[in-house]
Amino acid sequence: MDKHDDNGLTVMAAGATGLVGREILRLLVADEQFGEIRALLRRPLPPELASPRISDCICDFEKLKDNRDWFHVDQVFCALGTTIKKAGSQNAFRRVDFDYPLTIARLAKEQGAKHFLLVSAMGANPDSKLFYNQVKGELEVALQELGYPSLTIARPSLLLGDREEIRLGEAIAKKFLWLMPPKWRGVHAALVAAALVQAAKETGEGVRIIENPELRNAI
Repeated sequence: MDKHDDNGLTVMAAGATGLVGREILRLLVADEQFGEIRALLRRPLPPELASPRISDCICDFEKLKDNRDWFHVDQVFCALGTTIKKAGSQNAFRRVDFDYPLTIARLAKEQGAKHFLLVSAMGANPDSKLFYNQVKGELEVALQELGYPSLTIARPSLLLGDREEIRLGEAIAKKFLWLMPPKWRGVHAALVAAALVQAAKETGEGVRIIENPELRNAI
């Protein structure tokens, strides 16, 4: 696969079937500023997300280096993420939320990518006592050390939207959103996607962190 610079930005989307990833795909497909869209996937996209502009890059995430040419893109959107419960252990969670995104970022940078856009989490901090926030923070630090010309990090609070699976803790939390301070309130996945896609269209360099209050006002 080669970049098609004359047809707009060539982008990769990892985690494209997740809550935020689906919204990112929809926005990319609808925007002529973007050309080929490569969705990094374990299995083909469902029919409702498929588009002639999207190339399915079906892979084993343990063997990402076997397909280096896929990463010859201008930009990467990374919305990979799981939960410790779904992953089964802290080590398995770390594989999905740290190892895979960092490997993707390294491969894309080696192939010339200029902008990496990440869905992180509010409270991300490598020194956090919460394992989830610690891993998210460690990834942010590791990505900054790669030296991308542009790095955009979104830090949403509780993500709102229609998930395929029911998460009991999130369902309970949603009922009490109105009690939370505004900066902590949940944010719809579509707003997170909109903020990242808009950031991808801007030419600013360096590290930009988009905190939850800004995400909630993305549109």
